[in-house]
Amino acid sequence: MISYPRTPLADELVTALQGKAGFSDAHNGLFLAAPRRTGKSTFLQGDLRPALERAGVVVVYVDLWADAARDPGALIAEAIGRALLPHLGVVAQAAKKAGLEKVSLAGWLQVDTSKIGKLDGLTLVDALRALHETAGRPVALIIDEAQHALTSEAGENAMSALKSARDQLNRPGEVNLMLVMSGSDRDKLLRLVNSNAAPFYGSQIQRMPPLGADFIAHIGALIEAQRPDLRPVDCAALQLAFAGFGNRPQFFMESLGLVLSPLSALSGRFEPSMLEAAQQRQRDDESQMESDYLGLKPLEQAVLWRMLEQGPRFRPYDSAALKFYREQTGGPVSAQRAQNALEALRQRMPALVWKSARGEYAVEDAAMHRWFEERKVAGNWPPQAQQGDLDFSAADEA
Repeated sequence: MISYPRTPLADELVTALQGKAGFSDAHNGLFLAAPRRTGKSTFLQGDLRPALERAGVVVVYVDLWADAARDPGALIAEAIGRALLPHLGVVAQAAKKAGLEKVSLAGWLQVDTSKIGKLDGLTLVDALRALHETAGRPVALIIDEAQHALTSEAGENAMSALKSARDQLNRPGEVNLMLVMSGSDRDKLLRLVNSNAAPFYGSQIQRMPPLGADFIAHIGALIEAQRPDLRPVDCAALQLAFAGFGNRPQFFMESLGLVLSPLSALSGRFEPSMLEAAQQRQRDDESQMESDYLGLKPLEQAVLWRMLEQGPRFRPYDSAALKFYREQTGGPVSAQRAQNALEALRQRMPALVWKSARGEYAVEDAAMHRWFEERKVAGNWPPQAQQGDLDFSAADEA
């Protein structure tokens, strides 16, 4: 995979996180939203993390999707613990050699030298404070797919603890704890900031800039250097193709590799083949979503339809929702049956529905909203099975 560093953007964000940007609130928490596979995680690990480290910051990175079966709160705690342990180990092992049973770190944290490598009893606030004070440097905690923390009570508690740690460690003119939280779905990430009960109420969600013309120019220059016969590369056409791939570099580069392969038997210009590949990717994505939708039971389709239409306003069991389900299925629908349908949508592999610990629901893949809106505008919603109309009057399993 070709590396394309976004150093200027990373450096700007580091300045903002340090509280040195004029009109930025990033020092209170930076919340970045970007669709899946658009390079968000690559940027966080390959650009932002090194930029923070160059600025003398201790960086803790955790991806809450790395192990979806684990509780998000535990993943966050373990990531902080792994960063703290090397600092505990040096001091505590020295104390153990000196025959001390306990040692005080930073003047307040008591570590039992018989439990070196463990963080028994430490809260997240204590662990972050200990990491900052033992390292003697500011700390940045980067949480990728942060919205997943809202799917468990422990995850929600971890978010509240991080807000408390930020308030305790930071003061005017001095930022000792920087929080960076990213998400692939802006609507889900908003739940961290958009209500009085949200842990970071008042903070703003920012859209991470997608890779743009500078990325395409970089790719074009590489192609021209390796394939002089293709000069000049039509970067405008490649830009259109990249947009057709949803600004997703992985799919774009995979197709570029296939088109430029000696085995492709390409004759003439390669840019039209890239545009066709982008259109085919769009058709494949839409075909997969249509197949997923048509594979659902009638009530599950109706519930998913309602979610796509309502977005963050979705209320699964109110009278308007139950009426909508009845209209689409042609029969009575109770709140219990609607709940069963929601759970079935959550249990599918991959899941079609996301649920927070507070009982809020959202479509798992935000791209489905764009698919729904485009079909609706084109007048071809809902999808229809090729073999004929679906029998919406068929009874669902309870």
